[in-house]
Amino acid sequence: MQAEILKKLEKDGIEFISLQFADLLGVVKEIIIPLSKLEDVLEHGLWFDGSSIEGFARIYESDLFLKPDLSTYSVIPWLAENGKTACFICDIYNHNGKPFERDARYILKKTISEIRKEGFEYNVGPEVEFYLFRKDDKTKTLPMDYGSYFDMTSHEGYRFIKEIIKSLKNFKINVETSHHEVGEGQYEIDFEYGPALQIADKLLMLKYTLKKIAQMYGLQATFMPKPIMNAPGSGMHVHQSLFDVKTGKNLFHDQEDKYKLSKIAYNFTAGQMKYIKEICAILCPTVNSYKRLISGFEAPVYITWGSMNRSSLIRVPKWSKEKSARIELRCPDSSCNPYLAFAVMLRAGFEGIKNNLMPPEPVEENVYKMEDSRLNEKNIDILPNSLWEALEELKSSKIVYETLGKSLFEKYIEIKTKEWNEFKMQVTAWEIKKYLEIY
Repeated sequence: MQAEILKKLEKDGIEFISLQFADLLGVVKEIIIPLSKLEDVLEHGLWFDGSSIEGFARIYESDLFLKPDLSTYSVIPWLAENGKTACFICDIYNHNGKPFERDARYILKKTISEIRKEGFEYNVGPEVEFYLFRKDDKTKTLPMDYGSYFDMTSHEGYRFIKEIIKSLKNFKINVETSHHEVGEGQYEIDFEYGPALQIADKLLMLKYTLKKIAQMYGLQATFMPKPIMNAPGSGMHVHQSLFDVKTGKNLFHDQEDKYKLSKIAYNFTAGQMKYIKEICAILCPTVNSYKRLISGFEAPVYITWGSMNRSSLIRVPKWSKEKSARIELRCPDSSCNPYLAFAVMLRAGFEGIKNNLMPPEPVEENVYKMEDSRLNEKNIDILPNSLWEALEELKSSKIVYETLGKSLFEKYIEIKTKEWNEFKMQVTAWEIKKYLEIY
């Protein structure tokens, strides 16, 4: 494959290479090298100082190496001036040649490999929501437009979305739909379903592309879960299913079932419901994430499942083809590291299969309007109310510990606890307005 890629680079007229990877928080990092350096990098890797990257190595163990995954080759369309640039997503290795244990991509690859041994292929399809704000606005949150759900976008918005769809093709991301969301200046992009590692890579490139193109339009693209008070938050609903590794059959489908779901699908659903509080700090990883998870904006709060009910944590979409059988987890947001998110989602679901768990009865009514007595009667639990509550659940989670490994598990908790403590010390404008003159 190396010889093929080198020929492809020459044919495409590439002069520079962007080596990209994600830090522990899912933020894209890159190192640019000239094409002449690539063969050496493919053979030996490219050294970098891991102690300077959030969540990576300590000072005395900082020697890390990037090795490009050749299957992720793409040409960056907006970097053609003074030499065309291509990019690869990289895996991270220690100086001894072993995978770096805090590399989130490695964690997902390892989890997928373990599940494949049981005969399962994990496929996902995220719905990515984001806001577009005027970059030159002092408030930082002035929407690009004032449209609403499925409204025809402004001329500027239409040009931007077309540019995004065109650019994403370069990264092998085939957009299926794009539309205006409920919030002013809020959009959603959905792309094709596929194997979890490929989709995590594509999510990384989608966020990278959106931010870069937005800059060119004088806009700020943000995946912040709740950038505007009393406005809809931006989530990342994830559609999921398991396929048979050998036959390619969708193992979530059963034509005879009321919801057209198989027993494996019910087991998987039950596993995610059981462990959702433990994995919530990975799926909803910021202080701001929990400003989105409140009643009234179609974001899930209660741990329920159903088909017609969009207040459910897990929804069963209706489909017309067997291969489309799936469940939709609605709590994640795009501030998560997609590699870690998919890894713990898969682990939680697989635990349900392994232990033959079954979900409670579905809830098809609006849970937000239920009286507390009915919620208690149905034993309906709620998601954590804050990052702190989510971290407390995470700290005692055996399945997350086993998925991430000791080093990454402890580092993640350390970083997120620090984030929470920084937030606790803030004195907000709301507090000044509420308390300054009263007390």
